[in-house]
Amino acid sequence: MPLYEYSCPKCGDFEALQGVSESTLKKHDACGSPVVKKVSVSSFQLKGGGWYKDLYGSSSKSSPKTD
Repeated sequence: MPLYEYSCPKCGDFEALQGVSESTLKKHDACGSPVVKKVSVSSFQLKGGGWYKDLYGSSSKSSPKTD
């Protein structure tokens, strides 16, 4: 389940676990104030020589060219 961030004018920022098909929260359950969904940066990063660099799963049998 994804973790979403919301901002409440009374309580500040908080996180909520919600399913992808669930609707966006309109009110903070703790205080009843209207909330705004925040857009946050993902911690997911592709680094190093992973499948995207080494052509993992490609139909070509040759190794990738390096300069």
